[in-house]
Amino acid sequence: MEKARSTFSRAAPVPKRAALWLMFLAPFFYLSYGGANWLASQRAHVPNVAFAWESAIPFLAWTIIPYWSINLFYALCLFINTTPRDVDRLARRYLTIQIVAVACFVAFPLEATFVRPATSGLPGFMFAVLGGFDKPFNQAPSLHVALLVVIWDHLRGRLPRRARLLWHFWCFLIGASVLTTWQHHVMDIPTGMLLGLFAAWLFPRDAGSPLAKFAMSGDPKSRRLGVYYLCGAVACLGLAALCTPLTAAALLLLWPAVALAIVAVGYFGAGPQIFQKRADGRATLASRWLLAPYRLGALINVWLWTRTMPASVVIADGVHLGRFPRRHEADRFATVIDMTGELQRPGGTLARWCSFPTLDLAALDKIQTFAAANHVEAARQRGPVLVCCALGFQRSACVIMRWLLISRRCENPAEALRLLERAGRRVHLPARSIHAAMEGLQ
Repeated sequence: MEKARSTFSRAAPVPKRAALWLMFLAPFFYLSYGGANWLASQRAHVPNVAFAWESAIPFLAWTIIPYWSINLFYALCLFINTTPRDVDRLARRYLTIQIVAVACFVAFPLEATFVRPATSGLPGFMFAVLGGFDKPFNQAPSLHVALLVVIWDHLRGRLPRRARLLWHFWCFLIGASVLTTWQHHVMDIPTGMLLGLFAAWLFPRDAGSPLAKFAMSGDPKSRRLGVYYLCGAVACLGLAALCTPLTAAALLLLWPAVALAIVAVGYFGAGPQIFQKRADGRATLASRWLLAPYRLGALINVWLWTRTMPASVVIADGVHLGRFPRRHEADRFATVIDMTGELQRPGGTLARWCSFPTLDLAALDKIQTFAAANHVEAARQRGPVLVCCALGFQRSACVIMRWLLISRRCENPAEALRLLERAGRRVHLPARSIHAAMEGLQ
């Protein structure tokens, strides 16, 4: 009885919190969405961006039903939570999508050019209601698709296993309906997906926002790298803008632009939290997809630098130093101590994975480096250990050096460096990394 009463007391605030958020979000949605539509209607000319082949997309009147159903799930998901904090996270995702989308609608309005055929019955009634407030101007990014990404993510982990396939299918229908109801053009879909992923990334499940502890980096090199990545994001946007008429390449360029901008924020002061990588080496779904272009570039960079080198070399007493491993390479070790933030553990690996996320080429966090080095000695008792970063040149080498010094296998950094060189691994340790490895050992 006491347990049931305690559970009820924790759950009771959820409906109230959800209702309060809904009372704010619903009018805010209609006022801001309608306001953007009205502003666009006052313009003398509103452009249209569409592919020529979109005229071949069929109009399916019945898909207005799944199209409208997102309104039900929008409200329902606020109440399907276990704590008020869960409600707040979902509501903030909704609010982020709404603010960013409306800002885009006001700054860059686009017009849908499809003229829907006459419809009757229930679909006809639903189209008539929709036409009462929805004008053809709020196009990219698709607010419908952005919200769908968040709603799909919210419910997929809360449904029984047998119901998930049905949920995925219905969400597919909702996503397809934005085209088959002739509400949106194709370019609105990927831009909407990017916005939805961004909102899910900004307010992740079971973790704080990656920007919550942002503080401008005091490391000049880190800030310089941030500028480089920001320039890369701007260059991608510039190339996308030059693609006229619209091409698939233009849409694809928006993806790396967003990814590079987020990485730039990481170097400016958000830190490796931007990758949302957990201790087991896995990252959140939103991070995996949103930052996929950057991760692909990182993997290509690993191959270019290390394709002629051994994947790893033994340093001492079963401890190895190497680049980020593939699955079959990771399975040779009992434990992998991973210093990368940008790369994810290979799927299906049997090795015990211990991740200490860091930014490539940036100054290492001393406390994290010391924790990783101390973990090497403990993990060594269970079998061979691989200490890795992307290339195996710097971050992992710094951890190995620290381990060699705290375990008294080497007396000083020069001796540790000679041991690394004799092992046959090329390392690049700046003076600050060597100093960090020595700190607290004098």
